[in-house]
Order: sequence, then C-alpha cells, then structure tokens
Amino acid sequence: MSEQALSTDKTTDRRKIFSRLLQGWWKDRTQFSRKKIHRTCPVCGYHGIFLSVGRPSRWDSRCPNCGSRERHRLLQLYLIDNGIDLSTKKILQFGPEKWLMRAMKNNPDYEPADLYSPIAKFRLDITKIDRPDNFFDVVIANHVFEHVDDDKAAMREMFRVLKPGGYGFFSVPINLSREETYENPAITDPDERFVHFGGTDHKRFYGRDFAEKLKAAGFTSVEPYRRKPEEEVKWGLLRDECIYVARK
Repeated sequence: MSEQALSTDKTTDRRKIFSRLLQGWWKDRTQFSRKKIHRTCPVCGYHGIFLSVGRPSRWDSRCPNCGSRERHRLLQLYLIDNGIDLSTKKILQFGPEKWLMRAMKNNPDYEPADLYSPIAKFRLDITKIDRPDNFFDVVIANHVFEHVDDDKAAMREMFRVLKPGGYGFFSVPINLSREETYENPAITDPDERFVHFGGTDHKRFYGRDFAEKLKAAGFTSVEPYRRKPEEEVKWGLLRDECIYVARK
C-alpha cells in the first residue's frame, strides 16, 4: 500500500511553510530559543522543523506544510502499518478536523459531524446519532469524549453505528499514571475545570481505565497504539499519547 492512507497530496509548499514559520515566530518566538530538531510528517512528507500549537503552547507539534498535529500523524502511521485506506471507507468523525476533511474531500462517504463545530457538515448528537445500526466502516473521535456530559452514551452510540469488523479510532487527554478517570460533576467553573481537567470545557481527565470504558460500551477489543520513543521524536509525536483502536 502507498503511504497515502490519509493524504493524496505529498507535495510541500515552500511559500506556505515560510509564511507559517513567520507566523509561528510572531505568536511564540520562545519556541525558537533553542536548536530545533528536524521532524518528518507522515501525512504530507515534509521534513524540517515543526511549530508550536495550543494553549499552553506545545513546541514542535504542528507540521507547517499540512497543519497536522501529533494525534493526526499517529493515526496516519497506524493506517500505513496496517494497510488501511480511508478513501474507500464509510466514515463518521465527531469533532471534525480540517486536515482530515481535506484528505477525504474525494470520499463522498466521509461524514464530519458535530453539534456545534462551524466546519461540521452534519449536525449530529454523539449521544443520539441519527444513523442506522452497523452503518459505518470507521468511526473517529479525537479529543471529543472529555467534552461530553454522558460519555458512556457517546461510546455506546459509536459502537452501535459501527459495522461488525469495523474500526473505531479514539484519543482523549489521558494520564497514564492514573488508574481511574478523574471526574467531578460539581466542578462547573471554567477556570476550575482547566485546573482539574486540562480544559475550560472538559468534564473529566481519563486514566488507564479508558480502554475498559470502551469495552463496556460493547467494543470486543481495544488496543492502544503508540510508537517507540525514538520514533516519537522522528515523527513529532506526544510522548504520553496513544490512539485507542477499537474493533466490533
């Protein structure tokens, strides 16, 4: 299989890269205060320095050519490793991301959905998905469950609409040193949520029990996918992040 599991565009746009590097310098010039290690983007093929992204800033996180972030590159690597071509699949993604929308622009069976996102093409509630049972080949939710009041219902719905033999790709903010998910419904103030859960609109901070939560929703197998430490450096991945691959 070609290494074009997500993106059919393996070109680099030097003008765009220079513009984004300049913007990155204006936004967070401290990221250039030390020697930058060259990384490789498996999505677009770019090789060079990556930029900071997020608040607080994560250095060396964003590809200046295609805009991919750590979790996007990790998913691309999984697809390449396992010979999965998403361009031929019926896909539901909650919390749509521009990079995947661009990669799937020629796939009429890709549904980017959300209740509130301005770039979503389908207005769907992840806890009550208006689609039949066993409908999609692939379901994706990157950093979505932590925002949902009833994450158990959301996981059950993602399982319901997935075809037998299909793939679920999920990632969440997770503390792998903690056994159980930390949540407290009494914490509603945005500033307190940020301190407790890592985001002003986050409802919980997941622990190692995240995989068991997915299994409780019905998924028959759930496996974390991550790369070796030296590969995390090469591809510009987070050292404490994995993608959970769930099967039905």
